[in-house]
Amino acid sequence: MSNLNELYQEVILDHNKNPRYFKKLENYNRKIEARNPLCGDQYTIYLLIEDGKIKNIGFEGVGCAISKASSSLMTSSVVNQSIEFSKNLFNKMHLIFTGKSNSINEDELGSLFALSGVSEFPARVKCASLSWHALNGVLSEIHETVTTE
Repeated sequence: MSNLNELYQEVILDHNKNPRYFKKLENYNRKIEARNPLCGDQYTIYLLIEDGKIKNIGFEGVGCAISKASSSLMTSSVVNQSIEFSKNLFNKMHLIFTGKSNSINEDELGSLFALSGVSEFPARVKCASLSWHALNGVLSEIHETVTTE
């Protein structure tokens, strides 16, 4: 395994073991449920949005290592960012997860690039993308549960 792949694996393991923003927000104005019925991943994502920015974010629930790490990386990446930035980031990550990201590189995504290997494992794509689809849904003011079915 290359040093770069080992680093990516360490990032994912760290975010799974020590997820960032893994908490229920007491003060939030948007919330969405996310479920992956095939593997049992389920999360609730809470956002405090003010003036077009994600001022605070949190998530709670259960899921596999990939889904929890992806959720942690996502929350860390969008907190204090604009809704527009976060939606654009969703679009980039969707390309990463589906293996269609030829022009997106590590410099552009930073630690999120650790998730780029997921596209090589089709069964794990839904795990990694679940919270991202939920984020995109809640930012688009969708109020129903997001699923990967």
